[in-house]
Amino acid sequence: MQVVNRPCKIDSSRHCDAVKFFTSNQEAIFHHNSGPVNFDGSNMRRNQVNFLYLNVGHFLDHLFMLIFASVAALRLNSEWGMSYAELIPYATPGFIAFGLCAILAGWIADKWSRAGMIVIFFIGIGLSSILAGLSNGPLQIAVSLTLIGVFAAIYHPVGLAMVVDGRERTGIPLAVNGIFGNMGVASAALLTGLMIDNAGWRSAFYVPGVISILLGISYLLFIRAETAAAVNEQPAAAGMQSTPAAKPRHVLLRVFAIIFFTTAIGGLIFQSTTFALPKVFAERLTDFAGTATRVGWYAFLVFSLAALAQLVIGYLVDRHSIRMVFATVALLQAIFFYTMTQLSGVAALLVAIAFMFAVFGQIPINDVLVGRMARSEWRSRAYALRYVVTFSVMASAVPLIGWVHGGWGFDRLFQILAFAAATIFCATLLLPASESRLKGQA
Repeated sequence: MQVVNRPCKIDSSRHCDAVKFFTSNQEAIFHHNSGPVNFDGSNMRRNQVNFLYLNVGHFLDHLFMLIFASVAALRLNSEWGMSYAELIPYATPGFIAFGLCAILAGWIADKWSRAGMIVIFFIGIGLSSILAGLSNGPLQIAVSLTLIGVFAAIYHPVGLAMVVDGRERTGIPLAVNGIFGNMGVASAALLTGLMIDNAGWRSAFYVPGVISILLGISYLLFIRAETAAAVNEQPAAAGMQSTPAAKPRHVLLRVFAIIFFTTAIGGLIFQSTTFALPKVFAERLTDFAGTATRVGWYAFLVFSLAALAQLVIGYLVDRHSIRMVFATVALLQAIFFYTMTQLSGVAALLVAIAFMFAVFGQIPINDVLVGRMARSEWRSRAYALRYVVTFSVMASAVPLIGWVHGGWGFDRLFQILAFAAATIFCATLLLPASESRLKGQA
């Protein structure tokens, strides 16, 4: 009798845990889950549609944050009579909000609804972008960019928690989602350049703003239509999900310290390269990139090719030592940044592809580490802390770019970035050598 009763007791305990979790976190019914959770075709289709919305959201998140970079470099400097170095500090409050508001967004999402926060993200950032297009001076556009940053802060802590929810191997899903984000980075310069040349700089804010609002409305209709079915299916599947083993406290502290350090330095590198690249190309590709559209096309080419790095790295971290992969990526960054100094023309374009490949390749690594170390109940807040560090440093990168470029040019900036990448390389060597430590296995 004891043999019979023991599994029944365990099943009951799991059922109670599932009920407690889903009654206190009702938004979980909208999460994108994977693998063993998808028992029927209708649930799988809902997950696929939800995943598509999350990917499009990541695309728009990075697109909105970089529209002003191209507008400032390619049009406002002449229209408003201000230099590039004078204009870009007005984007700083937006990047500060991009970081600081992530904590609040993650907390609300864990306590209320992750899907509901994504709806707010789509609609709020769209309205803010339209407001930016109505600006008639630097102070007005600074306020609008700050609002864009507030709503953009929602995506990473909330969207990434939804992407990894229920998954054991998170490298490829995060890589696919990351590619959409990087394509937003890539498209920012291209789409902005096209609209500047054909419809004026204000359209670069108007068009994606309207699209985002429409997406928000459609996502709201989608989650409302699917709520009843998700409520019926998800609790039964939730009891079958495995709970990660607890990690030793000293391993958690060491890994999260490395995550936050490499996140901070990586944020500086990512922001410096993605924000400054259109201006770098405007100065160094003068022989074959003489218009805003051509600068945008070459930036799009570089970012698009580099986005493929996330698939490669996502595959590798699921199957090989994350420590080795991380160290290799950081070392390549340092080498390519140092090589970029003094280069122009085709050589500068080729090396830019190489260093952006390494920069984009780092993105899923920290997200995989957070996903492995953090439990689902507070994963949004864990991602929020990771991204508040990233985006706070990214905010400081904007005035740094203007200061370094105004005083010494981009050669000095690439030297600084090479040193920063070298410090990441050193930090990765402190990660636990055993993969079982990072996966919480005995």
